[in-house]
Amino acid sequence: MQNPTLPHLIALLVKKSLPFACILLISGCSFFGDKEEEQIGEGMIETELYEEASGLIEASQFSIAAQFLQALEAQFPFGLFAEQAQLDLIYAYFRGGQYDAATSTADRFIRLHPEHPDVDYAYYMRGLISFNQESSFIGNFLPLDVTKRDPGSARESFSYFSEFLARFPNSEYAPDSRKRMIYLRNMLARHEINVANYYFDRGAYLAATNRGRYVIESFQGSPAVPDGLAVMAQGYTLLGKPELAENSVAVLRENYPEHPALDAEGNLRDRDIAGGIQRSWLNRLTFGIVDQPEPLGFDTRELYNPEQQ
Repeated sequence: MQNPTLPHLIALLVKKSLPFACILLISGCSFFGDKEEEQIGEGMIETELYEEASGLIEASQFSIAAQFLQALEAQFPFGLFAEQAQLDLIYAYFRGGQYDAATSTADRFIRLHPEHPDVDYAYYMRGLISFNQESSFIGNFLPLDVTKRDPGSARESFSYFSEFLARFPNSEYAPDSRKRMIYLRNMLARHEINVANYYFDRGAYLAATNRGRYVIESFQGSPAVPDGLAVMAQGYTLLGKPELAENSVAVLRENYPEHPALDAEGNLRDRDIAGGIQRSWLNRLTFGIVDQPEPLGFDTRELYNPEQQ
């Protein structure tokens, strides 16, 4: 039999040893991975863990702080700092941008400690978390109109703050919650006006009118109310209901005489709205780019609510 050559011997050795090398590699990765996880809080007593987490929060190292707080909870579930660690974990998740984890941690604290003297903080943080979800990375750098975005988080935040204030009207967090609720309420009202403007643009005059009426009925005192009245006046005019239109104009004239929907005599300004938006042949030819008609909608934030522009 012919003796194997050196290349043949090397190939055979590699073929035989490769499975064992893979097993060792996987085992090694597992070993080092477990070792790294064990290093978070390993060998530290409860006080040391909490002080380390608190220092990391002060240094704005929120993700690492959350890991130490989790380790504290796991190692000392009934310890001296266990409940405070759960509250701090809500904050660490929140500041670290982990909004879902922050909300679930707040929910868990409320469920486990409904009579805790600081449970109001957990209720408050749920509203604050949803409030901050209204912002996004892009929205922080570009001048986006938040009232034209999906109001789901705003409604959720408003609901959370409402529940918080109903339970804890004298909490130290109550004043801030009330201010945020006013902002959210105004934003939700303006969103309804934006929807009404959209319906006007699409020729859905009844739907637009209903949105204006909803603002009047549900958001009294909001800066969007003047536009709600203007929407109703214009909508009823387009629907061929002059008496209802005049009722809305009368209220608008009495309370907001400077509204741009009114002319110098206090009547609904003539915008050629009898037949809806009338597009010129040039506008149609250029697909709406040139000679754009004046939109039927309203936006008087510059006049009644400049801070929301």
